[in-house]
Amino acid sequence: MFSWVNFLTYVTVTSATPGPNNILSMNNGGQLGLKKSYRFNLGIFVGFFIVAFGTTMLSHALHAALPVIKKPMLILGALYLLYLAWTIFRSSEIEKKATKTKFISGLLLQFINPQSYLYSLVSMEAFVLPYYQGNIPAITGFVLILTTIVVLFTLAWAMFGQLFHALFTRYRKITNTVLALLLVYCAISLFF
Repeated sequence: MFSWVNFLTYVTVTSATPGPNNILSMNNGGQLGLKKSYRFNLGIFVGFFIVAFGTTMLSHALHAALPVIKKPMLILGALYLLYLAWTIFRSSEIEKKATKTKFISGLLLQFINPQSYLYSLVSMEAFVLPYYQGNIPAITGFVLILTTIVVLFTLAWAMFGQLFHALFTRYRKITNTVLALLLVYCAISLFF
């Protein structure tokens, strides 16, 4: 029997922890405010839905190919995270360049974020597919639940960034250093 408690516990804990989506959302909320960070979060929503749905639909094929594509995906993802860390670290003031947090940025982040793939695979393979294999409407509903929970937490992190905007502005170099180090940690943790 499908366990909603186990499924929702895993999904909630995994979505709430710091990762590229949440850290970048917090940075955007702190620099731009919650309202202006919506485009980025909408991009995360659409991109994550596409990744989660595609991952779920192709999970059996990916199981066979995963050892082959895992290392290049990890390296590409880690390099992108390090690039984002460097970008955050070197930004010194609230820049209008920060409006670079467009829809497309959030969308594309999902395609190179290994965490999105792993989160989708584990969620669906461990909790959903054993009970709903072949039931496309149910699977689509679960992907929508996963996606909604992910975006609710990225919005929460963006709100956190906005609430502490004054603090982040006053201590920008420290804040940017901490955020950059968290992204470096995310990049390193991909390999362990």
